[in-house]
Amino acid sequence: MRSRPLKLALALALTLASSASLAIEFRSVAAPSILYDTPSDKGRKLAIILAGTPVEMVVSLDKWVKVRDPAGGLSWIDRRALADKRTVIVNVAQTSVRQQANDTAPAAFITVRDAVLELTEAPVAGWIKVRHADGASGYLRVNEVWGL
Repeated sequence: MRSRPLKLALALALTLASSASLAIEFRSVAAPSILYDTPSDKGRKLAIILAGTPVEMVVSLDKWVKVRDPAGGLSWIDRRALADKRTVIVNVAQTSVRQQANDTAPAAFITVRDAVLELTEAPVAGWIKVRHADGASGYLRVNEVWGL
């Protein structure tokens, strides 16, 4: 029979290991790419996904990655089509990107639903720092975007 401390240590190790394996990983699409229904060039072509679109990596094989797109669809994409650069997509009708990470800060710019923005800093206290393609940058609330 195992001792109580050993059981607790084993339970903690298993909990930590399972938590690490459940981490959500996002990437962005490097160039316009084809989404397939199976992990094969011979699979049915479902759609073309635009460059910069954030995707959630769901299953990772050698050459193929099953991804969830911002609309919630699942499909397969060639791993080479994914970039390490992180982007997010605005999921509210319209919002102000703030000059500082607080609701009373002046707006740096206004953005709208489906705008793709580069993620430049990890979330802190419910805010992320983003950059628009034209170079303007600022802060958004994490609940106003998809891709984190």
